[in-house]
Amino acid sequence: MDQLQNLKKSNSKNDKAILFLIFNRPDTTKQVFERIKQAKPPRLYVAADGPRSNKASDSALCEEARRIALSVDWPCEVLTLFRNDNLGCKQAVSSAIDWFFSHEESGIILEDDCLPHIDFFKFCNELLDIYSNDHRISVITGNNFQNGQKRGNYSYYFSKYNHCWGWATWRRSWKSYDGNLSFWPQWSNSQEWKQLNPNRYEQRYWSGIFDDVRANKIDSWAYPWTCSVWHHGGLTATPNVNLVTNIGFGSEATHTTGNDTRWAAINTESLGPLVHPLEILLDRNADLYVFDFKFGGQDLKFPRYLILLPYRIIRKIYRIMKASLF
Repeated sequence: MDQLQNLKKSNSKNDKAILFLIFNRPDTTKQVFERIKQAKPPRLYVAADGPRSNKASDSALCEEARRIALSVDWPCEVLTLFRNDNLGCKQAVSSAIDWFFSHEESGIILEDDCLPHIDFFKFCNELLDIYSNDHRISVITGNNFQNGQKRGNYSYYFSKYNHCWGWATWRRSWKSYDGNLSFWPQWSNSQEWKQLNPNRYEQRYWSGIFDDVRANKIDSWAYPWTCSVWHHGGLTATPNVNLVTNIGFGSEATHTTGNDTRWAAINTESLGPLVHPLEILLDRNADLYVFDFKFGGQDLKFPRYLILLPYRIIRKIYRIMKASLF
């Protein structure tokens, strides 16, 4: 009943703060900042990792990105967290989000390569209000990887996947973040974990990633965040159209280094007037589709697994050789 009342009285304003995470890419920083300018948030937090000591070009690029992100020309309180040294992706981002939520109860997070549709801001602002006290919902994402398929008759559906190319959350949710996944060894053997991922291919895929996070083989805040949300039992509100596109694919990216990926710079669309679902239910079919086509689950199944095995081995050797050069 409380949720229905919230839906009826919701008339959210664009009053949520934005955390803008930047580094050394002034070109993409400028594009994303121009979209933030259109939204005119009342408070803007800008967090920047420091230049890498082994990259001579970083200092000038980082400085230029910071200058762009501070060119605020609307009434706005601006707070900054500019690092002198390079912390790396995991620590720089997670500590910036810690800083953000030490000041804010809720808010929107955008990285310097995540270009949102203007409707993204309304979507986040309204849902941050509606679900502020509903602990079943942990995240609001701007990403949709359903390739045009609509899930239900509403503006959004609920997923276990908390895609982070433009997203929003609450302090109450971020408190569950455990960058070291201290709970994982025990939880990975639980019935709860198996029920969340009943597909054995999903279990194998995600177990491998979370094991690598625990072993410090992956410098990522996003994987621990996903696992923490799952451990907490949280769902993600997912729009029925894509609201944020990643414009950062390429050789200069930290993780999205491929140039020909189907997920690079995918189109965004207007969400239109928000129509809210009246029930909070996980859409398992949507999640299975995401696993198969976003995370490559279809390639883990027979016979595609055997067909692609030589390519997978070559790609792994290439990554090892590339890593050894740096």
